[in-house]
Amino acid sequence: MGVETAVVDEGVRGRPGGGVRPYVAWYSGYRQRGVAPAVHAGLPSPYMTFILTLDEPLVVAGHPDPAQVGGAYETLVGGLHTAPATITHQGAQSGVQIAVHPLAARALFGVPAGELAGIDVPAEEVLGRLAARLQEGLREASGWAERFALLDGALLRAARPSGRVPAEVVWAWGELRRSGGSVPVSELARETGWSARHLLERFRRETGLTPKAAARVIRFDRARRLLASGSPPPLLAELAADCGYFDQAHLAREFRSLAGAAPSAWLAAETHGSGEFRNVQGGEGGAGPQWEA
Repeated sequence: MGVETAVVDEGVRGRPGGGVRPYVAWYSGYRQRGVAPAVHAGLPSPYMTFILTLDEPLVVAGHPDPAQVGGAYETLVGGLHTAPATITHQGAQSGVQIAVHPLAARALFGVPAGELAGIDVPAEEVLGRLAARLQEGLREASGWAERFALLDGALLRAARPSGRVPAEVVWAWGELRRSGGSVPVSELARETGWSARHLLERFRRETGLTPKAAARVIRFDRARRLLASGSPPPLLAELAADCGYFDQAHLAREFRSLAGAAPSAWLAAETHGSGEFRNVQGGEGGAGPQWEA
């Protein structure tokens, strides 16, 4: 008789230590074994994605930019995007995701988030040998608490505080976050004293999105979290009004564009466990004191 393999299904969320919070919103550890193979969506989010795998590589079948060929990643850093990624696994996956504030990209990765917009790269391309050392340390750690503590120390030592992010961009990003994406771009430009075109160019360089696109992602991120967390789920017309959409049809169009499915279809997939990959762009992030209100 064969030996039955026990199913492993772990998912742990950790908040970074105080010194790291200006750069990172949260850590998410995951380990699954013996589960059904699945295809998941990595959804647009206000956070950059930084993944260090533990056992098997992360398989990205489709990137947000369709021109980028899919592949397997031992480590990954992904910029902000406005289309879902497609992630697959054959019954096993494990790693740690670090949700990085986009305006902290210069400090942690040495480049503005705009250089990584819509693409995924091996973490070694922006972190050099530190990515491999971090991954090795995570694999040797005895549990999730030790892994998260290791990340706290390593990221704090590696961070290169940078004053090159314009204060106007920091302010505009914070206003979009605080308002749920409802502040008009014209108002942001007026308050910064910049032209709308100059704000667009500088904002996109530092975040990877235009202010208008960032507002879409922030609004969508809030809407899908409210939809998934409600019991029972909110009525779609009420959700649309609460999140700043013109109407329910507008909400539905945005879900199809950003999530690849209508709200009800996306929620059904979530409920039955075949939806969003639990670590990629998942969960509620805490606010960092430097980049967000």
